[in-house]
Amino acid sequence: MDDNNMLKKVAQVDEQLFLTLFNCNSPRWLKVIAFGLSKSGDGGLYLLMCAAVWWLSNNEQHQLLPITILVGFAIERPIYFLAKKSFARVRPCDCLVTNAYIVPSDKFSLPSGHSAAAFLVAIILSHFFPEYVWLLFGWASSVAISRVVLGVHFPADIILGAIIGSSCGLFALVLVVPV
Repeated sequence: MDDNNMLKKVAQVDEQLFLTLFNCNSPRWLKVIAFGLSKSGDGGLYLLMCAAVWWLSNNEQHQLLPITILVGFAIERPIYFLAKKSFARVRPCDCLVTNAYIVPSDKFSLPSGHSAAAFLVAIILSHFFPEYVWLLFGWASSVAISRVVLGVHFPADIILGAIIGSSCGLFALVLVVPV
């Protein structure tokens, strides 16, 4: 199978998975939960959390948390914007379905910025608060899946976003946190 056929097959599987997760007949409560999870990944929560840790923590190591997250986003955002512009993948709400439950912030879907940000934050917070690793990755995964449930991303978009965010979070930890 040549590369072009392989990409078409991957795109078909991605579209089918999207149509399975995005169900117009989903109960209202599921859409409300997905909306809340998606909103928790908008960015305001990250700023509030960094400020709270910086302000409230006496732990010298925890004081590195806001700096690490800022470095992580300084690395992730340019990669995200470059990838978004390079792939220029049309959102599912613009090509497969007509009724996404939210209005996306831009016209392209790959990668998911919400997924990238949530996984970046989860990676970094897991380093500083390892006792919450399952909660943090559960939340990041839920933010990512909410973007598909709401109709604005394909599953591949959130997977690539999670990879980008996780990689940038790990790199920021290497750069900022002493071994």
